[in-house]
Amino acid sequence: MATITKRELAIRITEKLAANGTDITQQTISEIVQTLIDEITDALAHGDNVVMRKFGAFEVRELKAKLGRNPKNPTATVKIPARAAVKFKPGKEMKEKVAATLKVVRERNK
Repeated sequence: MATITKRELAIRITEKLAANGTDITQQTISEIVQTLIDEITDALAHGDNVVMRKFGAFEVRELKAKLGRNPKNPTATVKIPARAAVKFKPGKEMKEKVAATLKVVRERNK
């Protein structure tokens, strides 16, 4: 199992579109991917939810303040302030597709 970077994603999209007869450059696809990421980030930063059908939903949730431990000094407690965090809920189609990869994941983790 490999890690796919933004560049590799742009290459795959360019190749798939080229196979379907769409002539578009890898640079243009890279700009589209970066614009998509920027727009999602900006929407979340403004407190909006982002929903993409067949993919999933991003939302901002508050993580409450809590007490933690300092790993260098386990006897000392540290206050961790409340903060906003992005949560992702996968869509039905993604859940089903990913669920089918269990065998591959188990093989990788051996």
